[in-house]
Amino acid sequence: MRLAAALLLTWVPLSAAGPQEREPDSPPDFVVDVDLVTLPVSIVDGDGDPVMGLQREHFRVFEDGVEQEITRFAQEDEPISVGLVIDTSGSMRDKRERVAGSALVFVSESNPEDETFIVTFNDQAVLEQGFTRSVGNLVDTLNNLDARGETALNDAVWVSLDEVEERGRMDKKTLLVITDGEDSSSRYGINPLMDRLRETDATVYIVGLLELNDDRGGLFRRSPSSRARRALRDMAEASGGKAYFPETLDEIEDVCRRIAADLRNHYTIGYNSTNETLDGTWREVEVEVDAPRGFPRLDVSTKPGYRARGGDSAVPDSP
Repeated sequence: MRLAAALLLTWVPLSAAGPQEREPDSPPDFVVDVDLVTLPVSIVDGDGDPVMGLQREHFRVFEDGVEQEITRFAQEDEPISVGLVIDTSGSMRDKRERVAGSALVFVSESNPEDETFIVTFNDQAVLEQGFTRSVGNLVDTLNNLDARGETALNDAVWVSLDEVEERGRMDKKTLLVITDGEDSSSRYGINPLMDRLRETDATVYIVGLLELNDDRGGLFRRSPSSRARRALRDMAEASGGKAYFPETLDEIEDVCRRIAADLRNHYTIGYNSTNETLDGTWREVEVEVDAPRGFPRLDVSTKPGYRARGGDSAVPDSP
């Protein structure tokens, strides 16, 4: 899928000599070779804590309803390329310090070999800190955030996917998005963003700081908070991630700590697709877990599928 027109976003690396504007390319087609399909699989219990100790024989993988043979299986704390995507719109002003502290908790709980960048967004998306392993750089950036303007959430997620996919050096890639509302000023629409999230290799986790008792919708319309909750959940799940909605600011740190633990305890499953046709079609993927007796109720999350190489979706060669 491609947008019909070029969309202008401001993308400003503060490490560069002065602000720079970048006009994004048309959205690329994200495809994978059917020879190998790799899935990050998150498994948590009813309390949201990671579940460890499962083995290859406890998993079954289906592609378009056809069971596949698992050829790769691992549960390792591998380094990750991480993007912190922080809402700095005007409504975040009173939440800014708590959000910055919670983002640092996430970093401190993660693998020390992770590489992390920071994108903020209000009226536009800005790269505040490029990939770094320096906690000091991240602290300095998070301590100097300003809150103003509207909420260009879609734009921020899109350009953060650009950053993690194009410059992330680790095999595992993820975004942690922290926001308090629905998109209000993006140039990228929700439909092309959802298509991209379904097909990206990055896993997106979202922390939504939404108003609990929002009655602005009236009798026949959902409230802005209700619409935002649904959109944020759909965005995260499309990538194989999860959305969390803490009821108070006091809960944000614990949520970020849980997300970090989940990422460090991901299962990785790989298989060679039995469908060898390179036709550019969408392949639905489902992972089932048959846990041994004594395990708690499990919540399994993974990518909903992928697009095969070939057909109209093939990525053209560079000129």
